[in-house]
Amino acid sequence: ISVDEPTVSFFMFVNDSPFAGRAGKYVTGRQIRERLERELEVNVGLRVDFTDTARMKVSGRGELHLAVLIENMRREGFELAVSQPEVIFKEEDGKKLEPYEEVSILTPEKFSGAIIEKLGKRRAVMTSMAQEGAEVRIIFEAPTRGLLGYRNEFIIDTKGEGILTSVFSHFGPYAGEVQKTELGSMISMARGKALSFALANLQERGTLYIAPNIEVYEGMVIGNTSKGEDMSVNPTKGKQLTNMRAAGSDENIKLTPPLDLTLEKALGFMREDEYLEVTPTSVRLRKQHLTETERSKKRKTN
Repeated sequence: ISVDEPTVSFFMFVNDSPFAGRAGKYVTGRQIRERLERELEVNVGLRVDFTDTARMKVSGRGELHLAVLIENMRREGFELAVSQPEVIFKEEDGKKLEPYEEVSILTPEKFSGAIIEKLGKRRAVMTSMAQEGAEVRIIFEAPTRGLLGYRNEFIIDTKGEGILTSVFSHFGPYAGEVQKTELGSMISMARGKALSFALANLQERGTLYIAPNIEVYEGMVIGNTSKGEDMSVNPTKGKQLTNMRAAGSDENIKLTPPLDLTLEKALGFMREDEYLEVTPTSVRLRKQHLTETERSKKRKTN
């Protein structure tokens, strides 16, 4: 039996956010390392590099393979952090190679145009298209790099009616630049509880991940911005109290329900300079450098 090579990797390490240790039962680097060693005994497609004791490089057969591992650890009581998933490249005869997947999509025909257009920008090539009743089956050959983060968009574009499956195909020539929908991050610049008044103003700038009365910390990503640029905000800011207050003004605040930030969605949304904080009770995105000053210094050195 041949086992497919890993195609995607990320770094896994101890959660060091301001909320670290609140919910997890197993939080140390030694406990995470031992858990990964046990996983290697049964998970034949997984590879773990333990060279760096602080950051273990975990490689698997696709985004979903790694997401299942994190979810299992989370349910067992582990608390950890991971970096953005990255595709594993190879070099043969001086040529750069990357993993490709065969993507099978079953969708109502009315959504096929948007799917073909978006996957085309992500360097996918359509190999076949056939009618199946009221739906169409479309087969693509796509670089794994182009599929990272696409599943969230696919669900939105097909209104939840489409089905997408993919399987590793081969390592092929580097496909070139991939065009993705870039979302900016809405970053909290304060620590405390999020207030309805502040969130009502912020929801006009993008999509929120949090509801009122949720605790936040400086550097935590609380939503995304549609313009694709990072924005520092204060979700804990309350309304200025005055002697003259309009009747019913506080009751008129209408909030859109926040986006449920699941593990799979968070892996798709996270950016290169962010970490994903995973605990048994919650999933949070955060910047690698929590303060604006630290992030500015990092930008200047790059």
